[in-house]
Amino acid sequence: MAFKATVLTLYPDMFPGHLGYSLAGKALERGQWVIEPVQIRDFALDKHRSVDDTPAGGGAGMVLKPDVLAAAIDSVSTDDTRPRLLMSPRGKPLTQKRVRQLAEGDGVVIICGRFEGVDQRVIDARGLEEVCIGDYILSGGEPAALTLLDAVVRILPGVMGNDLSGVHESFEGGLLEHPHYTRPQVWEERDIPAVLTSGNHKAIDAWRHEQALALTRERRPDLLPKAAQPETK
Repeated sequence: MAFKATVLTLYPDMFPGHLGYSLAGKALERGQWVIEPVQIRDFALDKHRSVDDTPAGGGAGMVLKPDVLAAAIDSVSTDDTRPRLLMSPRGKPLTQKRVRQLAEGDGVVIICGRFEGVDQRVIDARGLEEVCIGDYILSGGEPAALTLLDAVVRILPGVMGNDLSGVHESFEGGLLEHPHYTRPQVWEERDIPAVLTSGNHKAIDAWRHEQALALTRERRPDLLPKAAQPETK
């Protein structure tokens, strides 16, 4: 069964976006995954097709209406068990571990917020999992949804040419990824580290782990307590 991503949005033309290109795009053409954008406005209840209203208690901005959004969610997700994700700056940070969990399932239902936010009642009533891709604010949930799907789709079986490409990367083992090099051997008087051309795979693995550890200590020390230990050969 293909991985199915249903995206509830006010801007369905934003999908599949960049995911229609490169390896993800080819996998989409092959039917290895499916994307279904759904226009939230189609579920509006008045002649003006209103999807938002002013915040209860006052304040700036507008809030997505619970009745409209719930109807959109119910139209695509009633009996299936796919996670219902709301892209939100107040959600739990997206991690590679969560990405892998999602990739192992049948798909996702993603709700893209707009305006000031989403009525809390629909979040509670429909069991939405709030997910955040970073500590910054976007104009809407669509770019965040594309980012989440990019992370998930690329590790679906058969999408990447070499499945090991998705294993030896930043965050997979809890550390940032080690530096990479390729030919030419010397470029602008800079050599490829000798260990990488030594043919000694045990030494290469050890060097890569040391480099990853050093980079993580320098740039993301918060990752170190939960970093995986190197495999023993």
